[in-house]
Amino acid sequence: MFYGRGIQIAGARTMTDDLKDMWYFAATSAELKPGAQFRRVMLDEPVLLGRTASGAAFALRDICPHRSVPLSAGRQIDTDGQATVECPYHGWRFGAADGVCKLMPSLLDDQPYEVERIRVRSFPTHEANGAVFVFVSDDPRNNEPTIAPPSFGPLPDKPKFIVDSIFNATMDNAVVGLMDPAHVGFVHSQWWWRPPSIGLKPKQKAFEPRHRGWAISRHSPSGNSLLYRAVFGGDVTTEILFDLPGYRWEVVENSAGARFVTLTCLTPIDASSTRITQLTYWTGAPLLNLALPIAPAMAREFLEQDGRMVDLQNEGLKYQPGMLWIDDIDVQAKWYLKLKKEWATSRAEGRDFVNPLEPSTLRWRS
Repeated sequence: MFYGRGIQIAGARTMTDDLKDMWYFAATSAELKPGAQFRRVMLDEPVLLGRTASGAAFALRDICPHRSVPLSAGRQIDTDGQATVECPYHGWRFGAADGVCKLMPSLLDDQPYEVERIRVRSFPTHEANGAVFVFVSDDPRNNEPTIAPPSFGPLPDKPKFIVDSIFNATMDNAVVGLMDPAHVGFVHSQWWWRPPSIGLKPKQKAFEPRHRGWAISRHSPSGNSLLYRAVFGGDVTTEILFDLPGYRWEVVENSAGARFVTLTCLTPIDASSTRITQLTYWTGAPLLNLALPIAPAMAREFLEQDGRMVDLQNEGLKYQPGMLWIDDIDVQAKWYLKLKKEWATSRAEGRDFVNPLEPSTLRWRS
């Protein structure tokens, strides 16, 4: 194991700690309606998220360079065969695909201004499995993605249901809180998930480095095994993975091909808030369809329990801007910061990312 025993104090964080040159979850596919757009703040940047009339998702910086009006307040309009967004103030039109200005209506024919010299920042987009991701580069003038979009294994075209919430937490605190293994028996102690009667039990899990994160190696589920086995049969296994900048997903499956996936995506809004979106998929498990009328409400309550704990945590952080970390339950938090540091260092040094983690076995009681 690469980590040491003992304690660690987690320090405060600023927006400069957010990772760049990475893909972030931006919106669900269902949120983007053809011919429409809306504003969403990501990494302290206003972003216009839209879909052209022909169905292509796109993302632009949501500020007109002329008078700083949000472009999302305008409309989409065809300009010489190209989808453009028209600023509502003076009618300047910017290409949905590249952010380049295509028209300045106020110009006369004898005023040969090179309108294409004006542009707004364009964010590369990737849409898959009912989710839209945007690539946020460190250099706003260079929009070419340097890494492949995120991949979470085979998934259906769209999720069965989606829940989301905004946590009053930094990205770091939101990530650390959601992957904390020891809080479940205290924060999520409802009868349908983890009733108090179960009590606390010793846990031991094998972890291995994966991509830009880690995975809990495939194993038989423990705490909720009765529920899983009722749906998937006796040969059910589960695997839990985390990847930078903030993706956590759990895969439950059996040998017959039934598969259940919960994907949690974290996207920083600003220095003190983070958007949490959870997408749930399944295939080959018809019994789960019976739960659709109540499953979203149950998942939302589960997420909001974490959110309420974050609010309580903020009361303490007002007076103590640091947290005490101990092994083994907080080792994943240390891994997260170590991965972040390696990503930032590799980009600064112009080299490939090297996952610094090693296979480890962690033990705790929960």
